[in-house]
Amino acid sequence: MAPQEGAFLFGLAEVIFFYLLICTIRVSPRHYAHECNSSCLQLFIPALLLSLPGAMEDKSNQTSGQSKDVQSSLTPGEPPVNFMHIKLEENEPIDFRTKDFILKKAREVCKCNHQTIITFFCQLFPVLDWLPRYNIKTQLLGDVISGLLVGIVAIPQSISYSLLANQDPIYGIYTNFFCSIIYVAMATSRHNFVGSFGVLCLMIGQSVNRHLQLAGYDNNTGSLLVGNATSSSNGTGTCDRSCYAITVALSLSFLVGLYQILLGILQLGFVSVYLSEPLLSGFVAGSSLTIITSQMKYLLGLNIPRHEGVGSFILTWVDLFRYIQNTNICDLVTSLVALAIIIPVKMINDRYKDKMKAPFPVELLVVIIATVVSYYFNFEERYKSSVCGAIPTGFRKPTLPDTKLFSSLAVDALPIAIIGFAMTVSLAEIFGKKHGYAVRANQEMIAIGMCNLVPSFFYCFASSAALTKTLLKESTGTQTQLSSLVTSLVLLLVLLWIAPLFYSLQTAILGVVTIVNLRGGLRTFCETPRMWQLSKLDTVVWWTTMLASTLITTEIGLLVGVCFALLCVIFRTQRPRAALLGKVSNTEIYEDQAAYKQLSSIANIKIFRFESSLYYANKDYFKTALYQKTGVNPVLLAARHHRAETQAKADTGNRKSIFNTVFGCLKSSKKHVEKSPTDACLPSLDMHTLVIDCGAMQFIDTAGLSVLKETHSDYQELGVQVLLANCNPLLRRRLRDGGWAAGAHGGQPAFHSVHHAVQFAQQWYHEQQESKERRDAALDPEDLSVQASL
Repeated sequence: MAPQEGAFLFGLAEVIFFYLLICTIRVSPRHYAHECNSSCLQLFIPALLLSLPGAMEDKSNQTSGQSKDVQSSLTPGEPPVNFMHIKLEENEPIDFRTKDFILKKAREVCKCNHQTIITFFCQLFPVLDWLPRYNIKTQLLGDVISGLLVGIVAIPQSISYSLLANQDPIYGIYTNFFCSIIYVAMATSRHNFVGSFGVLCLMIGQSVNRHLQLAGYDNNTGSLLVGNATSSSNGTGTCDRSCYAITVALSLSFLVGLYQILLGILQLGFVSVYLSEPLLSGFVAGSSLTIITSQMKYLLGLNIPRHEGVGSFILTWVDLFRYIQNTNICDLVTSLVALAIIIPVKMINDRYKDKMKAPFPVELLVVIIATVVSYYFNFEERYKSSVCGAIPTGFRKPTLPDTKLFSSLAVDALPIAIIGFAMTVSLAEIFGKKHGYAVRANQEMIAIGMCNLVPSFFYCFASSAALTKTLLKESTGTQTQLSSLVTSLVLLLVLLWIAPLFYSLQTAILGVVTIVNLRGGLRTFCETPRMWQLSKLDTVVWWTTMLASTLITTEIGLLVGVCFALLCVIFRTQRPRAALLGKVSNTEIYEDQAAYKQLSSIANIKIFRFESSLYYANKDYFKTALYQKTGVNPVLLAARHHRAETQAKADTGNRKSIFNTVFGCLKSSKKHVEKSPTDACLPSLDMHTLVIDCGAMQFIDTAGLSVLKETHSDYQELGVQVLLANCNPLLRRRLRDGGWAAGAHGGQPAFHSVHHAVQFAQQWYHEQQESKERRDAALDPEDLSVQASL
């Protein structure tokens, strides 16, 4: 007997002996099959291989070759032999410690020498920087002309906006005078004009009127209805309605300025970024409608109560139509004539503003003519027309705000402070970019805060950059803030001598001036169709803010607009665009297949792009979009495969005989090297690699990292490898710290481009197919020889 045949018979005898041993201890068929697949494969197949001719010579070579083929074909993501993976060496991270940072900043702040003191005061008062370099020959003429024109326009607007803020006319002139002087010293903007602004005056008037009602003042007579008389803030005796109104306005202005200064000191100027342009535009438009509604009673000469709170817009119009029969014909005619004169001239000024050196001051002209006519025809006594009344001259003694009102005004002051700062900074940045100079947002916040805090001691209400006067100032050739000093001189003349001459000025004219200056806010209604074409979501934000500001209140409308805009941002990131990418022919560019034509798909490779950061709010949508775009849900396929595999094993174990099981064990042990039982039941897929383009992911949190790991694990069970591409350095660091590199790709967490990942996948798949072909060619003859020997 040949030695080879003896070895073979010896191995066969061992198999029979092991079978009889298993039958003796009565092992279950399923456990026996498992033992055969493990023990027989490990113990007895080598004996059979030793019995084959030539097995001794080729044993080591075949074993090592097969192990290499199996390893390379069953490890998705392992780099191919000839593939060169690009790895960039990261810079050493900066050793950042909060304690050292705070100490460093504290040393910089506390360091005191001659240079730091000069730098500090130059930053706090920018006038010290530009005034020594002021060029009288080239800049003085433009500043003087612009200051005179703005001062002429500011006279009627100061009086009319005082009416809107529920104050006497003199306080509007005070506000524009003091704010202009303070802003000159502290502003970084060269073109802003700070003074009474319509939207802020509306918000101030609403707050003042609410506190007047709480204090028990009658809107018509100004006397107290309930309670005791309130002592005036300067202690001069009983405080009437006008006195209490300015007391509330002073306390409100103090709190507004305090908020703005604190925000500026804490470097919180970034809060203005939450007030987007559509939101501000919608808020101004809604406030403009509310202002027009509040001024209509002056145009009609009606004496109706001023409504506050939710629905005041509708209630005011209801009262206007209810008392329309009481319209004062003199006020109505005067208003119509003034509108017929002012509006056409304003339109001419806008149309030919490039050709005109300065706009025609039609408002001041109408105010002067209306005052003269009202005085000589005695409109107040003859037609019961409402007039401004006595306007005192000079200045009043400084006073302290009423600290008792701070608790009730703290909430009202916050939206006024934010809107005032946002309008000031937005206008400053617009003209700063146009004329090529830098604007510091935090310094602007401190400047506008000082313009509200300091004047609150001099009978001034809250202010901000005024849109119409700023546009006029820029269009008339202003060069520096010196023009605001010229405007203050014009207002000083009014305060000292001219103010009493406006006694007979009708309040209807003031209402007309206020309404005409709201044309800019109403013009935005005409821009909504174009806004809808550019961005439907921004248009929805605009309409939501406008309607909320009009139908509810201005403060609540602003809050609703901010919350809705933030929800829109969250919605955009929670359900972003997701797309499958295709390749542009003969390039390394990959684009959305649904957006562009003539893009070629990569065979058996899916490229998925998620156009947002991956975090807890959109992790579920990420998986849903991924399964939908690729057409493969690995969770469902794995569940079906598991059920089918379990059922197949149960059926096979019940049907096979013990003898067939033994030989099936021997046969399956050879097949196990080629294909695992799990792979035998896997469904056929049209892809072997999934590439996730992370170029739009700015960050990823722990929930997003868990989703990526789950996605990799789920697809790996189906034999699909998952690769990441276009990851930024922060994302790579988060992936590495989260264990993605070690657990998934063995040191290759992501690729620097989609094309690099595609090349990796193609080469990996090509080498896998070659390995499979070599393995099949090596195993088939050996399998036939084993079967022939048996």
